[in-house]
Amino acid sequence: MKNALPLLTACALGAMSLGAASAETKASLVPGDSKAPINISSDTFQADLNGKTGTWTGNVLVVQGDTKMRSNSVRMSTTNSKLDKVLASGNVVVDSPKSGIVTGDNGVYSVVPRTVLMTGNVTLKKGKDVMRACQLTVNLNTGQAVLGSCGQAQGKAGGRVQGVFMPNSN
Repeated sequence: MKNALPLLTACALGAMSLGAASAETKASLVPGDSKAPINISSDTFQADLNGKTGTWTGNVLVVQGDTKMRSNSVRMSTTNSKLDKVLASGNVVVDSPKSGIVTGDNGVYSVVPRTVLMTGNVTLKKGKDVMRACQLTVNLNTGQAVLGSCGQAQGKAGGRVQGVFMPNSN
C-alpha cells in the first residue's frame, strides 16, 4: 500500500494541471514545477461565453514539465470569472514519470473544494504495482484518497477494489 500514494498523487496532479492552464491558478502539475509552462492542444476548441465554458475536443493533450494528460475532451467552466470545474472525458490518461500512470473514463477537478474524482475503469500503475477500481476520490487539501468498488460507485453491493503489489519493486 505504500506505493499507492504516488499513484493517487499522479491523478490529483493531472487534474490540478488543467486548473492551472485555464484560470491562472497557482496549482502545479508537478511539485516544484509550478513555473513550467502549461501547453494544451486539441483538434478543436470551442468557447461558450454565455455558458462560461471552454471545451477542447479531439486528441486533447495537456503538458506541464514531464507530466502529460490525454483525453478525448476537456471542458472548463468558470464562476465569477474564476475556474470552477475541469471535466476530462473519454480515455483519460495522466502520465508522470515521477508518480506513475492513472487512467479512467472520466475525471473531474472541482477547484474550490480541491477535489478530484476519477470514474470508470480507474487503473493506477507505478512500476509493476497496479490498483483497479471504479472510482477514485482525492481531497487535495487533506491528501486523503479513496478507491471505490463498482458496486459502491453505483450505490449497490458487489464489486471489489483490487491491488497487486510486487515486493521490492520501485
